[in-house]
Amino acid sequence: MNHKVNAALSGLFQDALDISGQDSFSTSFDPSFRSECEIHQQGDDTLWRPQPQFPIVDFSGLANAVGSPIHPDICAYYGSYWAGTLESTSEEGHVSLLQLWNQDDFDRLIGNLIGHLMVKQKMKQSFTVFFANTEPDSEFFLSIDNESGQILLEEPAKAPLRVVEQDLTTFLKRLTPVATQSGIY
Repeated sequence: MNHKVNAALSGLFQDALDISGQDSFSTSFDPSFRSECEIHQQGDDTLWRPQPQFPIVDFSGLANAVGSPIHPDICAYYGSYWAGTLESTSEEGHVSLLQLWNQDDFDRLIGNLIGHLMVKQKMKQSFTVFFANTEPDSEFFLSIDNESGQILLEEPAKAPLRVVEQDLTTFLKRLTPVATQSGIY
């Protein structure tokens, strides 16, 4: 696993907690969609803290579908924690870092990535893995190029618009968490 990605993500979670002055995050409670990161229910909300995955999620099935290994930054990013979305900002604007809430969430991610792969293959483009949303009312998203590891700004079913950063660790280190209730996408 890429420990630099894990350390950058850990730092962001800690910065978000420091900004909030709390020792946990809050999101709407869903009794049918539980997570190992949940620590306490409080009314209609659940309090949670990032929980290291063990065992970590396995991308071998996706690698098989892609026909090549999955970039280590992708595996490290999605294989670090069970957690809710982490809201942040960058010099380009708002960034919602998608996280995996539980194993079912991972299975859904893989299904979505297979669909994304099929579109990329049809368009004869490199495979990318989305990991963040931009502004809430926007269709733009951020992805990791599976070959180069570059961070790309994309729009569904179109060629990437531009390179945002050369690697995930550098991108994560330049984000600033926003003190807001996180969601689960």
